[in-house]
Amino acid sequence: MIIVDNVLGNLRDDNWKSLLQGATFDYLDLDQWQAQKNRFRAETAQGIELALSLERNSRLQDGDLLLWDETNRKATVARIALQDVLVIELSKVIDQREPANWQTCFELGHALGNQHWPAVVKGTKVYVPLTVAKQVMASVMKTHAFSGITYEFVPGTEVIPYLAPHEARRLFGGANSTPHTHILQYANAQ
Repeated sequence: MIIVDNVLGNLRDDNWKSLLQGATFDYLDLDQWQAQKNRFRAETAQGIELALSLERNSRLQDGDLLLWDETNRKATVARIALQDVLVIELSKVIDQREPANWQTCFELGHALGNQHWPAVVKGTKVYVPLTVAKQVMASVMKTHAFSGITYEFVPGTEVIPYLAPHEARRLFGGANSTPHTHILQYANAQ
């Protein structure tokens, strides 16, 4: 087992791009939930067991270079699969100052909260991670028929560059543990 306690760089870094030309790669494939952890064990595609022990509050990015063997020109790289994100556009509602439009925003917040969907608001966009199937999320949005609000599903890789680290963690690092029912909470409380 190889212990990895820091990230050497990223494939997108200019200094690594030229150095890695002609190198062979071994990938550590992670889902978005595991990539948020700073301590875990995993096996690369070529069967090398790694123990990651990164600094607290750090997280892996897609393309992070974990190991570099300069002699054999072999790099071990994190490859992270991010799920899609529901992107809700509020600009048509916010641009108009009528009370009905603010009511729509409040109702949207209530609908998202009622589903226990975490969200990040940036400017006129609301980003919601997929915590259930796309069809279910689309159905919730269609059921409420919010006036002036549009939405689409966008790949997480297109969204993450616009997010601060704490926002990325909110969208990609824990939505799978979000409760989707009240039954257990109330049953355990009695």
